Amino acid sequence: MTFGRDAQAGQLCIGVLALQGDIREHVRALTECGALARPVRRPEELDDVDALVIPGGESTTISKLAVDFGLLDPIRKRIGEGMPAYGSCAGMIMLASEVLDGRPDQQSFGGIEMTVRRNAFGRQVDSFEAPVELAGMPGPAFHAVFIRAPWVERVGPDVEVLGRVDRPDHPGRIVAVRQRNLLATAFHPELTPDRRVHRYFVEMAGRQLA
Repeated sequence: MTFGRDAQAGQLCIGVLALQGDIREHVRALTECGALARPVRRPEELDDVDALVIPGGESTTISKLAVDFGLLDPIRKRIGEGMPAYGSCAGMIMLASEVLDGRPDQQSFGGIEMTVRRNAFGRQVDSFEAPVELAGMPGPAFHAVFIRAPWVERVGPDVEVLGRVDRPDHPGRIVAVRQRNLLATAFHPELTPDRRVHRYFVEMAGRQLA
């Protein structure tokens, strides 16, 4: 089934969940990587895209708004059907099968068999930048921006660990993963000029939907 591709140009159409977070920054990054990017706020807008980016922000707020806007179940369904999706920071939390330190009523889209801890590296004042070597993305270590970031405490057998970060008190924490059509990072690549993560996702989504 073809969703949002430009029939003439064959251009991939990637939605950016526009409930909270760095929406414009993700749209800009995806556009620079050759995709047609558009915000998604309603279920009918989700129907028009081939893949989805879930930005950072506050995962409990995104969870609530996804319910309020009628997007929770449609996104879960599309992910279950194989729609490629990428989540950064809070988006990583929203793609996790299990969330630690979340609110009791917090819901996620799921899809990646992993346990993620919210705000694992600390509060806003504990935000930091660090180099992260990313598997499958040639070039120097990625200059990663962590803002109230989660980390991954457990992954299932089908999850590929793409990157870890070393902190003095938390060495080797998992901060980038992939499971088939789903990608997640604990950091914010949209806040840097380095487009390797977005390019990786665009290429991954294109292969998945070819």
